[in-house]
Amino acid sequence: MSTERDSETTFEEDSQPNDEVVPYSDDETEDELEDHEPPTEPEQNRVNREAEENREPFRKANDRSFHEQPQFMNTKFFCFKESKYANNAIKTYKYNAFTFLPMNLFEQFKRAANFYFLVLLILQAIPQITTLAWYTTLVPLLLVLGITAIKDLVDDVARHKMDNEINNRTCEVIKDGRFKTAKWKEVQVGDVIRLKKNDFIPVSELFSRLSWRDFLWSLCVIAVFCFEQADILLLSSSEPNSLCYVETAELDGETNLKFKMSLESTDQYLQIENSLATFDGLVECEEPNNRLDKFTGTLFWRNTSFPLDADKILLRGCVIRNTDFCHGLVIFAGADTKIMKNSGKTRFKRTKIDYLMNYMVYTIFIVLILLSAGLAIGHAYWEAQVGNYSWYLYDGEDATPSYRGFLTFWGYIIVLNTMVPISLYVSVEVIRLGQSYFINWDLQMYYPEKDTPAKARTTTLNEQLGQIHYIFSDKTGTLTQNVMTFKKCCINGQIYGDPRDASQHSHSKIEQVDFTWNTFADGKLAFYDHYLIEQIQTGKEPEVRQFFFLLAICHTVMVERTDGQINYQAASPDEGALVNAARNFGFAFLARTQNTITISEMGTERTYNVLAILDFNSDRKRMSIIVRTPEGNIRLYCKGADTVIYERLHPMNPTKQETQDALDIFANETLRTLCLCYKEIDEKEFAEWNKKFMAASVASTNRDEALDKVYEEIEKDLILLGATAIEDKLQDGVPETISKLAKADIKIWVLTGDKKETAENIGFACELLTEETSIYYGEDINALLHTRMENQRNRGGVHTKFVPPVEEPFFPSAGNRALIITGSWLNEILLEKKTKRSKILKLKFPRTEEERRFRTQSKRRMEVKKEQRQKNFVDLACECNAVICCRVTPKQKAMVVDLVKRYKKAITLAIGDGANDVNMIKTAHIGVGISGQEGMQAVMSSDYSFAQFRYLQRLLLVHGRWSYIRMCKFLRYFFYKNFAFTLVHFWYSFFNGYSAQTAYEDWFITLYNVLYSSLPVLLMGLLDQDVSDKLSLRFPGLYVVGQKDLLFNYRKFFVSLLHGVLTSMVLFFIPLGAYLQTVGQDGEAPSDYQSFAVTIASALTITVNFQIGLDTSYWTFVNAFSIFGSIALYFGIMFDFHSAGIHVLFPSAFQFTGTASNALRQPYIWLTIILTVAVCLLPVVAIRFLSMTIWPSESDKIQKHRKRLKAEEQWQRRQSVFRRGVSTRRSAYAFSHQRGYADLISSGRSIRKKRSPLDAIIAEGTAEYRRTVAS
Repeated sequence: MSTERDSETTFEEDSQPNDEVVPYSDDETEDELEDHEPPTEPEQNRVNREAEENREPFRKANDRSFHEQPQFMNTKFFCFKESKYANNAIKTYKYNAFTFLPMNLFEQFKRAANFYFLVLLILQAIPQITTLAWYTTLVPLLLVLGITAIKDLVDDVARHKMDNEINNRTCEVIKDGRFKTAKWKEVQVGDVIRLKKNDFIPVSELFSRLSWRDFLWSLCVIAVFCFEQADILLLSSSEPNSLCYVETAELDGETNLKFKMSLESTDQYLQIENSLATFDGLVECEEPNNRLDKFTGTLFWRNTSFPLDADKILLRGCVIRNTDFCHGLVIFAGADTKIMKNSGKTRFKRTKIDYLMNYMVYTIFIVLILLSAGLAIGHAYWEAQVGNYSWYLYDGEDATPSYRGFLTFWGYIIVLNTMVPISLYVSVEVIRLGQSYFINWDLQMYYPEKDTPAKARTTTLNEQLGQIHYIFSDKTGTLTQNVMTFKKCCINGQIYGDPRDASQHSHSKIEQVDFTWNTFADGKLAFYDHYLIEQIQTGKEPEVRQFFFLLAICHTVMVERTDGQINYQAASPDEGALVNAARNFGFAFLARTQNTITISEMGTERTYNVLAILDFNSDRKRMSIIVRTPEGNIRLYCKGADTVIYERLHPMNPTKQETQDALDIFANETLRTLCLCYKEIDEKEFAEWNKKFMAASVASTNRDEALDKVYEEIEKDLILLGATAIEDKLQDGVPETISKLAKADIKIWVLTGDKKETAENIGFACELLTEETSIYYGEDINALLHTRMENQRNRGGVHTKFVPPVEEPFFPSAGNRALIITGSWLNEILLEKKTKRSKILKLKFPRTEEERRFRTQSKRRMEVKKEQRQKNFVDLACECNAVICCRVTPKQKAMVVDLVKRYKKAITLAIGDGANDVNMIKTAHIGVGISGQEGMQAVMSSDYSFAQFRYLQRLLLVHGRWSYIRMCKFLRYFFYKNFAFTLVHFWYSFFNGYSAQTAYEDWFITLYNVLYSSLPVLLMGLLDQDVSDKLSLRFPGLYVVGQKDLLFNYRKFFVSLLHGVLTSMVLFFIPLGAYLQTVGQDGEAPSDYQSFAVTIASALTITVNFQIGLDTSYWTFVNAFSIFGSIALYFGIMFDFHSAGIHVLFPSAFQFTGTASNALRQPYIWLTIILTVAVCLLPVVAIRFLSMTIWPSESDKIQKHRKRLKAEEQWQRRQSVFRRGVSTRRSAYAFSHQRGYADLISSGRSIRKKRSPLDAIIAEGTAEYRRTVAS
């Protein structure tokens, strides 16, 4: 057994997953979601690996002819070739003027229903078969094809407009030795282009030129193409050393600035137009792939090769900031860019009802064939027994009974085809379109601050909104506003930030602090503690001023002045919030050079020499700065997470416990905290440490590890100053929304790339987590799954498919549980880690059949183990009340969604606002995009979009539930009315020798589904409500009916079928009995075929229209008008079609001349119609009454008492119970996911004026370590 297990363990087990690391390499995270075949390597992983190993493609600057050589061409079709390099033109349209008609018709006839009716139309053209006129099928078919074609044409025209808008935008490209204006669609690989800061068409300007219909496509394209339009190698820029600051929110969801830097040689020689025009460098690089964080290439220029990496590439989708202009070489364009490669497949989404409806239609097809076959056999038997011996039935053809039965089979296929009417599909599309407009027009989902309405970007998924089981949500920008605000602080053991006046008296209502005394205040900070301002201004406690001085000096923020205003650019939004807070409280960061930093301290400017910056990384969780004061003292200032700061404090810190209590209070309020401390350093100690620091700074190997070790030596015996508390503010209504969705039995999973501590804090803030929640982390889950796998292995469950699975819970039934897991642990648990590349495996290949079989079996066992492990993880996670996955990649987000879809068969919804959420949004059954801080990429890929997370409750609990109920009612009624209509032919067959003769007039068959019964059911599908929107939100439990598929399933389908069968029997046999041996008022017998057809048709029309009235819950004038109007329309058209005048004009098409007027003037006929309608409807009324009285549903109860339920219940936020000293979590400050700007600052690459080296400014002098302990 041990040998077998060892052969299966091919994953790295020697390294523990790191909670701080995002596994950005896609080949280390997951397989392609659509590829479930075990033995094959994931396609994208293979592409990525080959891209890294195969570096044949070349890009040559300023030489388009180079890329047109034969070796760079691919054969597309026979002898037609195209360049292997993608062009930059955008093409989202499907048709042009020549291809629209044939392609659209081809696409429509690919639908089984349309093709079915086309075949019927052909069969109706055969005289020997049909008993129906050709127009009974042609008119509805043309109507359906025409409506669909017009809709497709309007959509495609909008696509053409947006494509032209984007492709014709201009940029500057080197042509003929100088920069010329060119269109974006003309840009090619190898072009040298110039990019400018914020250089794009304003969105408002573009929207003003678009109609509302085109707004959908404007959202689609704006975000992607108003920024970087290609992947570009940075050659030079306006900044020192050709730095270029970019915002990558569209790529990774982070709004903080990052920097790119060109090669030193290109920075030196490629600054002016002439040199750029003569640039002839050749780039050899990887093939196009989806790795956002990696790039491998080499630039060959001037007989020298220069290595290229991701730091020198500007990716499509990023925005240039704080850089006036830059020059670049196009490496990848169009579909080859990394963001396009990373966006995932566009999946065609269909609703659960769609699939169910298709299966029901297949069932009806089978019933149709069986009925037609049975009736054809009956006709053959009747011909053999009766027809051949009845001389008056001879038709001049001597066909055998079998042949006549064969023709009758096709005749009945035509006659009974209305069991699946073509109008069903066009009616469904009309209802969905109307429901989409209701979402668009909902003013309660309109966000006035950004003038953003809700938008249904698809018309095919509305009813699925009423069946959601799981919601997968991004955090930053989706649950939160992605705006950091300084809220509170603890200084020297004293908490500041609660509303109080200068005398420390607390007030519930107090005016905001006035910062006008500070000339550098930006006026944006809302603060209500006047006592803190009093302390700063009086200077009674030096620690208070020193606290804010530390915030102003210990950071890597970059500063720039624009029109006299100070603007900060930070590596993380938290750091920017802290520096801005210090600025408002009187300590403003003004400027920095390579080795100095200037601070305004209560109006006095002071410059400090920067001796060293000890930058942040994910392992250190802190940063420090060592400065020399103007008085000559050396000090270290440090800020970081409390977990690492407390380990490095001096033992004699008097406020340590008070600060810890404050941290617990801040954590309980879900604030992001940070500890501040300092240390005095004497000259000798610094000189010794600085030598080690310089040596580590120039280490050729393991430089980061060496620096971290040196940092540890100086960051000890620190003096604690206090702690800050920053609020990552939730969007309005997030806790309320999550609470209501939870009551609707919808589970919410948060998938974010942010840190574990930050994600956990937001979980508490939005009340996914509470103090009573038992939280399980990656190591806990791994242990539980390992135990379960061992138990399954012992039972043979892993390798044996014949052993029935034992469903046993992972946790006890009671208790509130949550799972918090990082991306690294997710790979470990789901066996998605990268396999070891053994040298033996590379060299040794299976030589014998036995070795090959053993290797195949080993792979199969490994895949079975992996699948079982993944299923166990999903089962475990679904037992938790909340799941938070943090530090996950975009593809891991999609993987988690796919696992729940695959193993739980549940309807999923994904919601996000950034490009890193696109894959998740596309993978889920329904994708929702939020137009927020991170651009419009998520909106572009979504099915629905709006501006705030809180609108999700209305989208699901109101629009989703209504749409589901309406569609279910519509389908049940539609099947019923068509079974009732069509099966009358079946009963009539027993009395006409099974001859496929119709029981109605041809024109009635043609217009029944088009005019006589279509409008009421359409209006019910658009307008019906069981309860109001306010009551839907007040009682989220009403949503459960959609999750459980209670309103439309096979049981409901067969009930509708049975109802239709019984109705058709009543419609046929009551008039039949009434007509037998009957004499009319005028002494004539009215029992002719045409009068009989009119009687049945009249009773049917009244019955089905009154039936829709019984099914309607929400009555309006429009509903009433449609029901009685349809009945009146039927009688009006019938009298016209039965008039003598139209018969004279079209004698062959209108043969029921005078039938309606003759039959309906007989009171006996009206009594027959009334009796038939009463027998059809009274049992339905009785059953409905008993059902609502004895077995009322939840909505029935609410409807009964809706007058008492006047005001919507106000949601009250849960009050957290804080217990001092027993906080189960530690709050953490969220730094950037990467290092800050310390390297840039220390090296001077970001400073225009050169300064002396770092070690040259160290002056002589001594300073003793001192600290007075307050009694």
